[in-house]
Amino acid sequence: MDVPLWLALIVVGVLGYKLIRPPLWLVAVILIGGYLLANSFLAPLIDPITK
Repeated sequence: MDVPLWLALIVVGVLGYKLIRPPLWLVAVILIGGYLLANSFLAPLIDPITK
């Protein structure tokens, strides 16, 4: 099953916020950082770990 990256980020953000209740700025930083990292030169290194 292929899930778009933006949808996975939204789901992780909502679940993380509801379960842990971190500050919203921290959630935004983690989500934006993950999105930028996925499109960087480090993506091939991270891909096998996440699968």
